[in-house]
Amino acid sequence: MDLSILKKLDLSDKEIKVYLKLLENGAISVRGLSELTGLNRGTTYDILKQLQVLGLVSYYHQETKQKFVAEDPEKLLKLVKDREEKLSEAKVKINEIIPELRSLKEKEGDRPVTKFYEGKTGVRLILEDVLDAMEAEAEKEYYVYSSTKASEAINSAFPEYTKERIKRKIYVKVISLAEGGKMHGLDERRWLKTSEDAATFIIMYAGKCAFISRDLSGNPVGVIIENRMIYETQKTLFGALWQRIS
Repeated sequence: MDLSILKKLDLSDKEIKVYLKLLENGAISVRGLSELTGLNRGTTYDILKQLQVLGLVSYYHQETKQKFVAEDPEKLLKLVKDREEKLSEAKVKINEIIPELRSLKEKEGDRPVTKFYEGKTGVRLILEDVLDAMEAEAEKEYYVYSSTKASEAINSAFPEYTKERIKRKIYVKVISLAEGGKMHGLDERRWLKTSEDAATFIIMYAGKCAFISRDLSGNPVGVIIENRMIYETQKTLFGALWQRIS
């Protein structure tokens, strides 16, 4: 039985251990449970209190002793539902304060911010930022200089990227630096047809510019520059080149 899913409910290893021992052994005292779990009595008692708050444990008195018992495992579903409701409420509240948070950032001016990413995980984070940022934009179109060499790193890091882009109805214009590349949907592509394929993939989106390439060891690396003026300049250059190779 895979119990790792219980950690998704923010239950600690010790809480999971205590809850399982209660399920296995029925009503039991703190002392007895402490012996079964190998935890000291103080820790066991604190965990029981927390599990009571979560609705997973209850207790009753038998003579002079306090006995604890695990609630039906279906209570876990209620815990999931409660978490979902809290997350839903948090999402609403976060959406409400995003404009205020952005205004704090704008007070600092539009100074360039550079973020560096490494490996497949880093490249995936860049691509996820492209999708999330563009989904929030009124005009859902971004621009790309495509490199075959760098495309391999992108496809490896986020194989389902194009499918997710189309699902979110995000458009893209692509200038391929060399031969290669194909249409997938909600995209336009033109070819510069250079004799040599550069190793950098450049994405211009939502006031940012991302550069994805490989380091000297061949590992994927990426950089995001957040600056509206840099973005607008790159977008203008892209547009002029786009018209010339139409």
